[in-house]
Amino acid sequence: MSPRRLHVVGLGCGDPAQLTGQAVAALRGAAYGLAPRKDRGSGDDPLLAVRRALLAEVAPGLEVVEVADPERDRSARVVGDAAAYRGAVADWHAARTSAYERVLLERPGDVALLVWGDPAFYDSTLRIVDAVLARGAVVAEVVVVPGISSLQLLAAAHRIVLHEVGQPITVTTGRRLREAVDAGADNVLVMLNASLELDGLEDWTIWWAANLSAPSERLVAGRVGDVLDEVLAAREAAKAEAGWIMDAYLLRAPAG
Repeated sequence: MSPRRLHVVGLGCGDPAQLTGQAVAALRGAAYGLAPRKDRGSGDDPLLAVRRALLAEVAPGLEVVEVADPERDRSARVVGDAAAYRGAVADWHAARTSAYERVLLERPGDVALLVWGDPAFYDSTLRIVDAVLARGAVVAEVVVVPGISSLQLLAAAHRIVLHEVGQPITVTTGRRLREAVDAGADNVLVMLNASLELDGLEDWTIWWAANLSAPSERLVAGRVGDVLDEVLAAREAAKAEAGWIMDAYLLRAPAG
């Protein structure tokens, strides 16, 4: 018999029209879907609700098994110390690995692991799957199904090319933006923003977007010093409307 398959499926940013044919086939062929629930004590996860709404349209009847996402240490001590941060993420991943392994051992059949955006960008699902398989109790073939990422949608929404002719792009997180700028990066894509810290970058150009493809989508572009207040207001409006915020932006240094 062929081993069961674990499809790691990129769902894009919630719009069913953006799912690839490969993703739809993987979802419709799975015995069940698997997704983390990040309610953070509220009892509700709005991003999980978006996933469920998407599946109801493209793969009706697919059961979604929720895995309570373990808490991660997000204290100031951890955020401000690189070694402590890596340790906190390692502990979080180990707890996630155990939680996923329990479900996979209890429930046979092919499974679709539901990933927001694309599995290649700042998502731990593939690392968790590799860790589960390394333990040896679960035997499966892993199939990665790419999804349309927020970075692609950002470029499309603003009708821009993400780099200048022949120039590189640096992709990083909001937490490490300053590090990238100090290292000389002048064309930076930024994801996972707890806040926007853009002091000293007033003359840079920003193309910013939140909740891409959702009804709460917001877009702002311009010189940072001119539009930062607009960006911050749009960020709050998107969060208030949707109950969640996922934003990304491109920063480009002034010419010369």
